[in-house]
Amino acid sequence: MGAMTHDQAHDAAPHGGVFSYTQEHFEALADAALAHAKKLGASDAAVSVSESLGLSVTARCGEPETVEHHRGKSLEVTVYLGQRSGSADTADFSAASVQSAVQAAYDIARFTAEDPAAGLPDAALVAQADAQPDLDLFHPWAIDSAQALALALRAERAAYAVDARISNSEGASVWAGQRHFFAAHTHGFRGGLASSSHGLSVTPIAQDASGMQRDWWQSAARDAAELAAPEEVGRIAAERTLRRLGAQPLTTRQCPVLFEAPLALGMLGIVLRALGGGALYRRMSFLQDSLGEEVLAAHLDIDSDPLVPRALGSSPFDGEGIRLAPRRVVEGGRVQGYVLGSYSARKLGMTATGATGNVRLTSRVTQPGDTFDAMLERMGEGLLVTELIGQGVNMVTGDYSRGASGFWVQGGRIAHAVEGVTIAGNLRDMLRDVQAVGADAYTHGALTSGSVLIGKMTVAGEG
Repeated sequence: MGAMTHDQAHDAAPHGGVFSYTQEHFEALADAALAHAKKLGASDAAVSVSESLGLSVTARCGEPETVEHHRGKSLEVTVYLGQRSGSADTADFSAASVQSAVQAAYDIARFTAEDPAAGLPDAALVAQADAQPDLDLFHPWAIDSAQALALALRAERAAYAVDARISNSEGASVWAGQRHFFAAHTHGFRGGLASSSHGLSVTPIAQDASGMQRDWWQSAARDAAELAAPEEVGRIAAERTLRRLGAQPLTTRQCPVLFEAPLALGMLGIVLRALGGGALYRRMSFLQDSLGEEVLAAHLDIDSDPLVPRALGSSPFDGEGIRLAPRRVVEGGRVQGYVLGSYSARKLGMTATGATGNVRLTSRVTQPGDTFDAMLERMGEGLLVTELIGQGVNMVTGDYSRGASGFWVQGGRIAHAVEGVTIAGNLRDMLRDVQAVGADAYTHGALTSGSVLIGKMTVAGEG
């Protein structure tokens, strides 16, 4: 698909022709900013210098629709005066502008109230420069707008070719992005890396006597060579769209609910938010004070591994420079640890863990053969959910109520499409009632999960 080889990618970054600035230039800018902060009287300071560039195109109904190029750069600095802090940024890398940004951050800190939790991460938690593994995250895509549009059109044509009922399209998109940065602070952190992220998606529309439906599919990767072919993305998107035709309502009932894998990622994300320091110290989490408690079904584990080579959620350190390592967030349904940055850790009287990366939900009772079809058979009769509508999640109480579309399943097989229903429950009950996680793993960004079967939820429909 036009991707560079591994060697070509590293030849191009970031000292080659991909970026306008070298990593050495960024290091010099960061050092200058830190030195000026110290000269002004800062007790501590942190700086990050970055550059990004990318291409995004959209085609719709066989014609080019949008072409967007972007290129940006930024220097961001935070200055600490004891427990007071201030931040500023600039897109001008001249010496005068960098000093002005540091001065602005310093002035803000002077007039900011003291916060006992403010400050850089403890030096013992910082990722040292000689212990930062190369995770092979940078694979620039040598593609221009004409080539990207051609790929988008191929994906859309493939969707149209599946069935004459694919009569329209919300468009197909191709994107390619590259970024590099260097960050440093006065607690000993120095680190930077280059990364890339590319993708392809298509959203076809199908129509017959029953009405009109749409669905989508996409592929994303660090390396464009690992993207699915446009024809495959278009075919899957079309098949997903066609199966939604003839959707019917349901009467209100309680029944098992199977969340398709892409939607199960949303539930995994909710759990991580609820275990995040920001929600916990504000007491805005339905998993408050849950350390060591069984909050998920006893057969469930949640693992984080930020060191997977080439993965979209990988990094050897987080945004504060805290070193990252594989960890188990939930084991056997019990919370093993929260997700804490320096600020939230201090608010909670705990030790910072750094961010999570490449988070995977797994089940100890799910067998390797539990494909999507096996999950349907396991459910027997119930609602398969493939689309959720609205934001009906209360992070404090765990109450969950969202509009849904999908399919009614009978005898372990899809019987007909369903729309116009609402599914409701409480997340605490739902998470403990997970019967299985399928082997049909789906990854988006840093999250991976198979389909998730919940034993019983309320499905509100007609009557």
